[in-house]
Amino acid sequence: MKRPKGSGCLYPRGTVWWIKYYDLNGRPQQESTGTSDESEAQRKLKIRLAQVATNTFTGLRTERFKVEELAEDFLRDYRINGKKSIKDAEARWRLHLKPFFGGMKVVNVSTQQLGKYVDKRQQESASNATINRELAALKRMLNLGQQSTPPKVIRIPRFPHLAENNVRQGFLEDEQYSKLVEDAELWFRGLCECGRSYGWRVQELLSMRVDQIDLAQKTIRLHPGTTKNREGREVLMTGTVRELLTALAEGKQASDHVFTRENGKPVRDFRGTWQNACARAGVSGLLFHDLRRTGARNMRRAGIPESLAMRIGGWKTRSVFDRYNIIDRRDLANAVRQLEQHEKSLADSRNGYNHGYSEASEPENAPPKKLQ
Repeated sequence: MKRPKGSGCLYPRGTVWWIKYYDLNGRPQQESTGTSDESEAQRKLKIRLAQVATNTFTGLRTERFKVEELAEDFLRDYRINGKKSIKDAEARWRLHLKPFFGGMKVVNVSTQQLGKYVDKRQQESASNATINRELAALKRMLNLGQQSTPPKVIRIPRFPHLAENNVRQGFLEDEQYSKLVEDAELWFRGLCECGRSYGWRVQELLSMRVDQIDLAQKTIRLHPGTTKNREGREVLMTGTVRELLTALAEGKQASDHVFTRENGKPVRDFRGTWQNACARAGVSGLLFHDLRRTGARNMRRAGIPESLAMRIGGWKTRSVFDRYNIIDRRDLANAVRQLEQHEKSLADSRNGYNHGYSEASEPENAPPKKLQ
């Protein structure tokens, strides 16, 4: 019996059934069902006809794209835009994402597959933070594929976001910091002082050149593109910072690195020096990045407005700044003392003290005033 118009058709090629139908533009589409079972082939034809009818048919070419093709576009985007974290992106793809998703068709990347990946990585003892970064890279691949012309991705599944509990609490008190830099080389003291004073990242400091410091104007400039958020910054030097940077810049050319060893070579890796200094100061396990937390806390203690502190340290959002804004027991004790002083002041006010008369005007042996 002749099939109704628009219902497509089945036909065999060897032992495999093929289907033919028309897309929304009236163009004929033919594809193998991959099966010799006629009823199964009929089911696949119905699926295609339903996709055409509901405008969800994306075309056969789109369905052939694999995740590894999206990864190429993803890494190319990193190279074109000069992103400093490209090595991390390459490692995430090569070591973890590629073995699981590399040969998978993009249309098969589903919430279920993402769940399987999370389970696999957790079985490998990967932290939730690490898994989140890997999934973020995969999601970026899919977004780039969706934005390409013609699109390589039509549908992006819902991505899980795992709870992270990796916020460090490391920071240095003044006494610990003094021990950390005691008898240290000049470059190490200068590096730590800048990190502690402004909360700057280690790579922002190590890449600093002499022409970025103006000793006459007492300013330091981080050029746009040299920071993590790629925005420039300028700060005034503290007295200690100026003293150290003056000594570090002495005899150098404008293009020379500020932080250099005694042989004149730029400081690049100082993990050994850092670990030894931490051991002497009794703070083993501390990271240089913890000076960034120390800087945030010290600026808050000094009464610097949070918006200005964020500009100095390069924190883009309040939520990120709050993660670095450490409050310790001493801060809490000071807060309680201030609260007690405030309550005492209110009590004195209610009892009439310091309201237009002095204690000298009180009659001698006057009875104490009662609390109201």
